[in-house]
Amino acid sequence: MPLIERYIFRIAFAACAATLLVLAAVVWISQAVREFDLVTAKGQTILIFLTVTGLSFPALITVIAPVALFISVLYTLNRLGGDSELIVMNAAGMSPLRTARPLFLLTAIVSLLVGWLTIVVMPASFQSLRDLMSRIRADVVSNIVREGQFTQLDRGIIFHFREKAGDALQGIFIQDRRDPERTMVYVAERGQTIETEGMSYLILENGSVQREASGSSNPQIVGFQRYAFDLSQFGGDAQGGVYNKPREQSTLQLLRSEKPEQVPAAQWGRFRAELHDRLAAPLYPIAFAAIAFAAVGAARTTRQGRGIAMAAAVAAIVAVRILGFAVSSLIIRHPEVVPAAYLVPLVSIAVAAGVTMKGDALLGRWNRSGRTTPAPVATGRHP
Repeated sequence: MPLIERYIFRIAFAACAATLLVLAAVVWISQAVREFDLVTAKGQTILIFLTVTGLSFPALITVIAPVALFISVLYTLNRLGGDSELIVMNAAGMSPLRTARPLFLLTAIVSLLVGWLTIVVMPASFQSLRDLMSRIRADVVSNIVREGQFTQLDRGIIFHFREKAGDALQGIFIQDRRDPERTMVYVAERGQTIETEGMSYLILENGSVQREASGSSNPQIVGFQRYAFDLSQFGGDAQGGVYNKPREQSTLQLLRSEKPEQVPAAQWGRFRAELHDRLAAPLYPIAFAAIAFAAVGAARTTRQGRGIAMAAAVAAIVAVRILGFAVSSLIIRHPEVVPAAYLVPLVSIAVAAGVTMKGDALLGRWNRSGRTTPAPVATGRHP
């Protein structure tokens, strides 16, 4: 790589790394504050707290990295333009494509990083987080919850037991109101937490399950001698528990359409949307970088303001990302919308490339007419 290209790459890489670090720190702090009750209310160690917040980091990076790349490309090109370096490069015969080459390299690195995190790392981290939270909740039920008290284990989950006899809990009451259309009440004489194959369960004995639908005055009551209550379902969907989380399925499982039997057919669209979101994610860093280059990549004098172009670029990436989220929501119910998941970033790239080439053509006609770009003087100002 020539010296000038290494210089541009070094500026862009440093800006991208710094932006990514700052944004990740801000988002991590907000996540950490939300999970701090693991230490204060659930009696877990600092190590568990750091592990829980760390496992959510890959998902944060996949969202932050394209934005950090966009900011770094804007910063690099704006700095080169503000110092008249783009003008000097253009006057020396350096084509815009050569100027963009180190930025393309950085974009490829970020795109590969996002693809790797989204397709491989993120599903594994969510699976590990699910298993860890399952063990934490089992520990809370066994050791933290006090006898005789009604404790909210999770949003919509109320837990109570009368007394503790060794490792067993006596007089158990559980109310599950996560689903607004249905309330579940579990009552059992005794129960005990166990762990098998990495999953934690509360085994209830000699009890009943009361199911009451919204607006109904006749609840359904079913008795049981032994019932396994899955503790890992806390924090999940009330209608599918832990199995109704497509983000925890590996990409290979999604490609094979291996949907758990517990998931209602009406919700299988979430698995389809998750798969195509993962596959399309590496395209967004490319789209964001292309939009940034189209906005401020052309050589301009310092008298030509860049503020409007930068504001337009910001508005463009916001619109592209919102459109991407909207398409993802439509894919859940409409399989025919799947191609749009890829068309949104690809069309953005094509439009940005068209704008860039049009700007280069206008610049070429400007120079052929004899009105060449003025060279900078020592003060950095131009006549």
